[in-house]
Amino acid sequence: MWQEAIQIDGPYNFDSVLQRHTPDPLKLLDLEKRTIRVPIVIAEKAQVVDITATGTTDRPAFVLNGKTDKEAAIKRVSEIFQWKVPLDKIQNHFQETDLKEIFNLFIGTPLVLDFDLFGSLIKCIIHQQINMTFAYTLTERFVKTFGYEIEGVWFFPEPETVAGLQVEQLRDLQFSGRKAEYIIGIAKEITENGLHLDVLKNQPDEAIFEQLTKIRGVGRWTVENFLLFALGRPNLFPLADIGIQNGLKKLYQLEKKPTYEEMERYKQDWEPYLSYASLYLWRSVE
Repeated sequence: MWQEAIQIDGPYNFDSVLQRHTPDPLKLLDLEKRTIRVPIVIAEKAQVVDITATGTTDRPAFVLNGKTDKEAAIKRVSEIFQWKVPLDKIQNHFQETDLKEIFNLFIGTPLVLDFDLFGSLIKCIIHQQINMTFAYTLTERFVKTFGYEIEGVWFFPEPETVAGLQVEQLRDLQFSGRKAEYIIGIAKEITENGLHLDVLKNQPDEAIFEQLTKIRGVGRWTVENFLLFALGRPNLFPLADIGIQNGLKKLYQLEKKPTYEEMERYKQDWEPYLSYASLYLWRSVE
């Protein structure tokens, strides 16, 4: 067992992180105690890291508890929660833009990553063209049927497990036949065709787009969300995302959702932090 106290630069609103995770039934957290239990895999060894927030938005601090691979576990948790990203610099950037009020309202909101790269890509497929509540339900069924549990915390199944599934097994969970095929196909790309998701961390966005969109069922929206929530890329603005469109409609008091041309014009001042513009626009309509 190990324990580590960590302090990072503010602003960083960990309570908003917990609130955003609350609707997900797979996340084990306690808003009052300010804790969350995080499933991570280091060198093919799965473990649970417990995080407790002990600081404030201005002076963020945490206590981490785990069992093995202390340095690697802390590094991965820091990556997931983006503790080394200078949110003060990003906050200052938006003070001269139309998003100033939203950034001041939700100050210190980080772009938190999904806990698992493969799981993140599968979630992107599950979430395509269905409402958020049913997406959470499908994801929970998928993980609790084919994944595994440690200390009450659920881990996504390994690609090898998913590659061996039949479409009917996912159909039994209320997946559409097409989504079932896509999910199994992605797993087979990893197990049979040499797709290494870890390698993508070091590749530019466009190279990742080119590689992943060759896979059946993986379109631009899916890759954009993977880049955002699996890899934490800072400068993405998914034009087709309904939440962002609604955020812009509310911000600019438009009668209807903005066109892509209007969105391209709006976002010019927000680079190179378009991902944070996306995140805060989502927050503004949640």
